[in-house]
Amino acid sequence: MDYKTFLPSKDIASFVNFFWTLEVSPEENSEKQRIVPDGSIELAFILGDDIKRYTSGNHYIIQPRAMVLGQTVSPFYIQPTGYVHTFAASFLPYAFSNFVSEPINNLKNKETSIYELFESNESEELEKSIIKALNTSERIEILEAFLFSKLSNPRTIENVVKATVEILFSNNGNIPINKIINSDPNQKRQLERKFLDIVGVSPKKLSKLIRLQTALKLLINHDESLTNIAYKCNYYDQSHFIKDFKEFTGVKPRNFLGDKSMALSLLFYK
Repeated sequence: MDYKTFLPSKDIASFVNFFWTLEVSPEENSEKQRIVPDGSIELAFILGDDIKRYTSGNHYIIQPRAMVLGQTVSPFYIQPTGYVHTFAASFLPYAFSNFVSEPINNLKNKETSIYELFESNESEELEKSIIKALNTSERIEILEAFLFSKLSNPRTIENVVKATVEILFSNNGNIPINKIINSDPNQKRQLERKFLDIVGVSPKKLSKLIRLQTALKLLINHDESLTNIAYKCNYYDQSHFIKDFKEFTGVKPRNFLGDKSMALSLLFYK
């Protein structure tokens, strides 16, 4: 597996966290892979063979070749049908709402073709340009130019949402929402509505996702004990950590590293 990340230009960095590419040969891995949610929305282009996304049991759909992957709050399986070659942009949680009129909550837990979100002619031009590009640098330039064109009349990001997202990330999700908004019930309800519209998930759910990312990195890269991870990530206790871990990954922490279906997710977090 060859997974690479690329920083965006400084002019688009307030919206795009990073660009990434993934290439996997057909011989290398054709098994189902469980994908763990990371709190991001992604705009992805499948440049290789088709990829299956399992909806339940043995039922699957073929992912659109140019699509937006909305916020996901539970793990899901994908399976390549051959050569994997994907180019994508990973957006900051609050940012993608600036580029589409569709409520972000409508994109949750599914793939949506770019033809459903943008004008047909501009979607076709973007997809063809990405396919014809000679390398990743050209694809980044093309996609950044497209995103800039969509920002000609940008919707102002709600300050409270952006500030809350930044606080959650800076604290690795380890801060109560009530502390951020001073426990005002009315403000909390307004914030939750704005989060669903702009980010796609509630503040509490995003907080849990961010905290899980920290826990996953400790588990994969530092060989920490479950007790230490629970402590460092500010879980109430080890059982609380295990419960949240299983909610988002589908397995218990002790089974995660040895699960063959997690090979791709492990690659993303190393």
